Amino acid sequence: MGLFGTNGIRGVFPSELGLPEVHDVCCALAEHLGRCRVLVGRDGRASSWAVAETACSVLNSRGIDCARAGLVPTPCLEYAVKKLGYDAGVMATASHNPPEYAGIKVCASDGVELARPDEEAVERIHAGRSWGACGGFGSTKDEGRALDAYVEGAASLLDRAAVASRRPRVVLDLGNGAQAAAAPRFCRLLGLEPVLINGEIDPSFPGRGPEPTPETLGGLSGAVASRGADLGVAFDGDGDRSMFCDERGCILTGEQSALVLARHVLAKSPGALVVTCVNSGESAESVAAESGARVLRTRVGSVAVSRAMTETGALLGFEENGGFMYAKHNQVRDGVMTLGLMLEALAASGSSVSQLTSSLPPSHTAKTKVPCSPERAGRVMERIKADNPGADLTDGVKVVFGPREWVMVRPSGTEPILRIYAEAGSPGRLEELLSAYSRMASG
Repeated sequence: MGLFGTNGIRGVFPSELGLPEVHDVCCALAEHLGRCRVLVGRDGRASSWAVAETACSVLNSRGIDCARAGLVPTPCLEYAVKKLGYDAGVMATASHNPPEYAGIKVCASDGVELARPDEEAVERIHAGRSWGACGGFGSTKDEGRALDAYVEGAASLLDRAAVASRRPRVVLDLGNGAQAAAAPRFCRLLGLEPVLINGEIDPSFPGRGPEPTPETLGGLSGAVASRGADLGVAFDGDGDRSMFCDERGCILTGEQSALVLARHVLAKSPGALVVTCVNSGESAESVAAESGARVLRTRVGSVAVSRAMTETGALLGFEENGGFMYAKHNQVRDGVMTLGLMLEALAASGSSVSQLTSSLPPSHTAKTKVPCSPERAGRVMERIKADNPGADLTDGVKVVFGPREWVMVRPSGTEPILRIYAEAGSPGRLEELLSAYSRMASG
């Protein structure tokens, strides 16, 4: 595995990714970027302040000027790079990983994470320690415009009058993460007063952990039901992914919410292009076809989707994990923009969240993960390939059994686990597929 995983650089702090490693990464990045202006942000992890300050110091020592955005969600940092005219962005975050992890995400001047060829260039410099001697010094200042630019930019793309007229009641599960700095402000900008749970930024993520999953969102379900809210939304640690809860307290899959939003947006932009990964269900094609839209499939990971969007001019992109991209704002996963589109969809339709999801094409999708060392993961993948010579090898191994019936296995790009995804015509068959391949993965 290279320096960059599926989504940035991550490791346990400080044993795997400590400040010496951050120094070397930033030296390699500076050599690749050359003289420029870099915006640096951080999430609320215990390690992120030190990672961000080290990044500024190292980049300064290589002649690069930096600006501190402070504690912001990752999509805020990315949007601000593009909107405020920076040449690149560095975000100190390990996203949804457990609290002991540190990480770095890097975006280019267009506000989208580095394309794979750029990551590979940084990896080659890093591997060879082939950065030149320091040549002059840059400086670091504070950048106080990022949060306002972010929330105002997202709000400007919505039918604010329609949202304000319906005035949906919203519960925000901020997960003790970075969206606590932005999502409540965004809702108030739309004339809403959200109910907040897990609203204090806390590096230990005591409320439910940094990854929103159906298993960890009982608090959100209960709050929506007890408050009589119209919807709830939970964000991951750095605020780029969002998981929704309907008015009954039922947690939507990331794919369900993405399809609701795709149908809403495509109704106003027929014929547009949608990008999603090979591990998303086949309902994407069905929803796109309703408006004459097309679907392009990529490898797993938000970087693959985002970069495909920039290359093709696609309007929408999504992952099955709650990551949704809307190109009119930025071609990256964005929890605030996704929430705004869901609020707009409710206002435009006059329907409830459960009504919107019940009208989707019938589909049963799920995923699980199995702890697995890289060595064992390699053996498992080779066995599945050998047993299924016609499998799709776009990313990992995807075995297709028939229409809307498949299973896909791939090593995680961020953790020592195997991820298993499946779609089937019934819950029973879905469980059968997941169980069989989980047993295979766990040995």
